[in-house]
Amino acid sequence: MANEPEFQQAYKELASTLENSSLFEKNPEYKKALAVSSIPERVIQFRVTWENDKGECMVNTGYRVQFNSALGPYKGGLRFHPTVNLSILKFLGFEQIFKNALTGLQMGGGKGGADFDPKGKSDNEVRKFCVAFMGELNKHIGANTDVPAGDIGVSPREIGWMFGAYRKNQNKWEGVLTGKGGAWGGSLIRPEATGYGLIYYVQHMIEYASGGKESFKGKKVAISGSGNVAQYAALKAIELGATIVSLSDSKGSLIATDDEGITPELVNKIVDIKHQRKQLTELSESDKFKWVDGARPWKECGKVDIALPCATQNEVSEDEAQALVDCGAKFIAEGSNMGCTQEAISVFEKNRKEKKGEAIWYAPGKAANAGGVAVSGLEMAQNSSRIKWSSEEVDEKLKGIMTDCFKNCLETAKEYVTPAEGEFPSLVAGANIAGFAKVAAAMRDQGDWWSQ
Repeated sequence: MANEPEFQQAYKELASTLENSSLFEKNPEYKKALAVSSIPERVIQFRVTWENDKGECMVNTGYRVQFNSALGPYKGGLRFHPTVNLSILKFLGFEQIFKNALTGLQMGGGKGGADFDPKGKSDNEVRKFCVAFMGELNKHIGANTDVPAGDIGVSPREIGWMFGAYRKNQNKWEGVLTGKGGAWGGSLIRPEATGYGLIYYVQHMIEYASGGKESFKGKKVAISGSGNVAQYAALKAIELGATIVSLSDSKGSLIATDDEGITPELVNKIVDIKHQRKQLTELSESDKFKWVDGARPWKECGKVDIALPCATQNEVSEDEAQALVDCGAKFIAEGSNMGCTQEAISVFEKNRKEKKGEAIWYAPGKAANAGGVAVSGLEMAQNSSRIKWSSEEVDEKLKGIMTDCFKNCLETAKEYVTPAEGEFPSLVAGANIAGFAKVAAAMRDQGDWWSQ
């Protein structure tokens, strides 16, 4: 664990929350469940050899971390990015266990991918890599065993190529991957689900904090990232009356300089740019925006009401967290996984305790961004039944799941970390405790751990 900083961070964040609650006092045997659940059931690491357009043999490392199957088949994305390593995949898989538990659906937790960089590769090279990757992974997954999805670097296109390779290798059609094309087993609303679910969750935070008097209407929202999650979070927030003041990518941030903010038309342009694997700098020459090179948006937007990190892990630092507090932001919710550093979370939680009803309120990714995997679970259900639900049906189910998730986090926080008078309940504590307790109970019932 010492050489796995991302996993260590995720583990410590969960463990410290559990230890600072009354969970272990009421259920001392759950300490053993924490020790057992922190070790993956299985880690698969394999070589991927593939041929580039010059006919050269290329080699990458592929992984699948099958972390916990107590609640259902392993479920979690595949990430193709040069930074992929075992620490990052273990952190993502560990978070996924408890996120999936919070959806209320029958899904375990896992994560996988490869240190392959799709950027700069031809379509033919990406396809060849996907086929080679699935040539090994197909031996370890299945509709009732492990159901991967997409993640960074893995869009519906890559899911299609991998699904085709699985079907040919296994000689069977089954719902082994989610995020599939709509004509061959995919669910409607799946591309939108993480972003939409994030907004639905924050909507409940706003309503609770304001006693039902406020909504997204009139709120200024800073968003980081410009991929799938950021795009659909922006579109849904705009639909609900908010003004989006930023989007970003790895090169810097696009900051709106007029009252209109980022429009749906601009978001659609960004979708096209992303499909072409280009950078946001393509849009920076406009009197409606300014481009801030090499910066994240949190210190660049001025006063905002809501901050939504939607890019990658650890994208809100301690000083950026303080900047958001100082500018009067009232809500921050992670569209990305572990979007805030532990130091940033400490800033938000300290402010929550000190400022009571005037504080910023923080929601962790394992709750706030659970909408994506929730609709993946709904896709699995549709595949198992050989049926297809309408967009309206899926969206209603997604809204219901995010409502239940918020209520679960809220009530669990009240039960195990009693808030002081006038203080918002700790959603990070509620999410960690609710997700962990559900998994721990299932593991106990199945004999994965036991107490004297």
